[in-house]
Amino acid sequence: MSNYAKKIFDEVNKSLKGKEKAVKKAVVTLAAGGHLLLEDVPGVGKTTLSKALAAAAGLETKRVQFTPDTLPSDITGFTLWDAASGQFRFHSGAVMTNILLADEINRTSPRTQAALLQAMEENCVSEDGKTYELESPFMVIATQNPYGSAGTMPLPNSQLDRFMMKISLGRPTQTELSELLLHRAEHPKTEINAVCGREEVLKMQVDCDKIFFSQPIAEWLAALIEATNCDENVAQGVSPRGAIAIMKAAKAMAYFDERDYVLPADIAEIFTESAAHRLVLTPNAAAQSVKADEICTKILVNLPPPHMKGKTK
Repeated sequence: MSNYAKKIFDEVNKSLKGKEKAVKKAVVTLAAGGHLLLEDVPGVGKTTLSKALAAAAGLETKRVQFTPDTLPSDITGFTLWDAASGQFRFHSGAVMTNILLADEINRTSPRTQAALLQAMEENCVSEDGKTYELESPFMVIATQNPYGSAGTMPLPNSQLDRFMMKISLGRPTQTELSELLLHRAEHPKTEINAVCGREEVLKMQVDCDKIFFSQPIAEWLAALIEATNCDENVAQGVSPRGAIAIMKAAKAMAYFDERDYVLPADIAEIFTESAAHRLVLTPNAAAQSVKADEICTKILVNLPPPHMKGKTK
């Protein structure tokens, strides 16, 4: 099979130095048909990654800079009286695209954040009693600054649960930073070329759906999910929707590595990024600064994967 995921990865990787793991998981999210949340401090490349991914995939893209005065109608669209035709007419919003770049999504009001809920879950929006379907593929790539930064408003749990993964780029090492400076000195602007298009992305997503997911893997993932709900530091663990998202992401990991079946390593590689943002910690755990990603790591250590010898149907 043509591995469009690797082609996109190679192209996106040109714009970021030393962030191969983050780029791979971003591409995997696209291949799995999910939505991606990038959280980190300003200036580490969140917007660069999101724009490069959209450009390399060759999809129609719209970008919204979320601010406190951004309205829900800016996102979903609105109905307005058209005097020329003598009837009400729907004016589409930013979601009418293939990839929506939601820049600094946690700087807008909860009302505007909620405008994305239906689009992210059902690939459609409702306005004035009518439902408008979004063109496939549809993906939201949102960036946000860490909660507590000046001017931020936390995303509701219902919206966090709709993101397949939440990843961070992290600060570059001194060596990576020096390489970045030298690269930018020689190439002030990195051009990202489209290596595929809408039909290829849709085929990639269909191929990912066909990846084999065995019963032992399903039982192990179910045990991991149950452990998030039973942990003493967790008030609310991973939902069934989250479990399905992790399964899809694991299939996309297998597709990326050119396998037609899922290994435990596929789940282990994306479990923390796919599960941690879905956990609601208890007040006591939050007061003790317990981290959700540490809980996920502990669960992976305490629940070893099933012994697998190749693909067993």
